[in-house]
Amino acid sequence: MLSLKFDTGFWPGERILMGPGPSNVHPRVLQALSLPLLGHLDPDFLAILDRTSENLRQVFRTQNELTFAVSGTGSAGMESSLVNVLEPDDEVIIGVNGVFGQRLLEVAMRLGARVHALEAPMGEAFDPERLIQAHKKVPKAKALVVVHAETSTGVRQPLEEVGAYLKDKETLFVVDAVTSLGGIPVEVDAWSIDICYSGTQKCLSVPPGLSPITFSAKALGAIERRKTPVSSWYLDVTLIRRYLGTERLYHHTAPISMLYALYEGTQIVLEEGMEARWQRHRALGEALQDGLETLGFKLLVDKPFRLPQLTSAFVPEGTSEAWIRKELLSRYGIEVGGGLGELKGRILRIGLMGETAKPSNATLLLDGLKTLIAD
Repeated sequence: MLSLKFDTGFWPGERILMGPGPSNVHPRVLQALSLPLLGHLDPDFLAILDRTSENLRQVFRTQNELTFAVSGTGSAGMESSLVNVLEPDDEVIIGVNGVFGQRLLEVAMRLGARVHALEAPMGEAFDPERLIQAHKKVPKAKALVVVHAETSTGVRQPLEEVGAYLKDKETLFVVDAVTSLGGIPVEVDAWSIDICYSGTQKCLSVPPGLSPITFSAKALGAIERRKTPVSSWYLDVTLIRRYLGTERLYHHTAPISMLYALYEGTQIVLEEGMEARWQRHRALGEALQDGLETLGFKLLVDKPFRLPQLTSAFVPEGTSEAWIRKELLSRYGIEVGGGLGELKGRILRIGLMGETAKPSNATLLLDGLKTLIAD
């Protein structure tokens, strides 16, 4: 008889995940992952699916009917947000001030859209008025797309003014909230956001594998008026919503265990309370940033636009970013991230997200950095 035995030599070591994602996971979420499987059309699973969507509505702060988790990571949410609304030759405005704005631009170009890129240096936010003026030059743009929390730099992009301006326009307001949802305010309805997507592995503290997303009635109307079919069958929300709704029409096999995990993760978020969770991230992030500056680190982003949950810091002169990351991992079991793009080798990206956002983790990191700098 064939016997399968897990090789304990590959058992992963325990880490404090303080990079740009993933973050550490609550034991309740890990327990949820181990629950018995159900079929994707089982009534008990469909009840969990519906409850998860309702939890996501509360986390997104929206009443949007079509709010669910895309079966894929945040990048799948990114593609879903554009592939469902953009057709060849549609005009789209995209703010590019980091790696993930650039990825949005590349997705739109592959869809054959006419892209109007608005660029800013890495580490800087867009003045909302600049985004508004860009739209006035292209008033028939199908969508205006920005990254709320740019993961490559730690920049927070103000959204309220742009949303208010676009509210009565045909142009859709599309927002990447992969690193912001659950860590700082994301107000989909109040800010008139039409499509907003995120990822499970950041401030929601669920393993990577799903991308929460929400579509407004305005966005659904634009999708229904398409002249061509959605170019991705897998991400076509006109098909997926028939499974999510009362029809329960099979589309693809849902990732059952990950949806258990997301349900439990969003339960934990809502038990803490959105305002309390935002405050926890803000207080710890500011304390960490103050501590880094005391140690001689220069922060990339100006204070008004810094994310509390993700900090980018230039390493002190004469020290090696790669060496610091290696020593933090080997000595303290702490993982932090390095720079991307033009910032590669120049900065550390330090996350305090979700379950990782604890005073003990911030203190351990600062103490470790102090020792390493002395070395």
